[in-house]
Amino acid sequence: MRWRPSPPDLVATFTDIVPGPPAVQRKMFGYPAAFVNGNMFMGLFEDRLILRLAEDSREQLLSVKGASPFEPMPGRPMREYVVVPPAILEARKKLATWVDRALAYGASLPPKASAVKSKGTRPKPKKRARG
Repeated sequence: MRWRPSPPDLVATFTDIVPGPPAVQRKMFGYPAAFVNGNMFMGLFEDRLILRLAEDSREQLLSVKGASPFEPMPGRPMREYVVVPPAILEARKKLATWVDRALAYGASLPPKASAVKSKGTRPKPKKRARG
């Protein structure tokens, strides 16, 4: 399965709306994504902007026409993520409010441990005794 790149106008919207520190941007599966404390809280996937939200916010956003649970592959939903509907994508103030909610939720989650250990953390190999 080959995924389509995000449209340039959606990438521009993402770039304009993504918060600054403590959020950091990097790619996830080749798409722009934003993380706080190692937890992804927003990102792009093909032609969709997705937000990770607490249950009450998720239910509220899902009640908006055009919003849907995020499934990167059919039958594989990402439980906490919602696809932002076009009506909210086109309304910057509303979108900013939802992004703030996603950032707050991501920041409330336990920080993820770094997947890459820093140098000096591996135990040194033992020397073999000769003889």
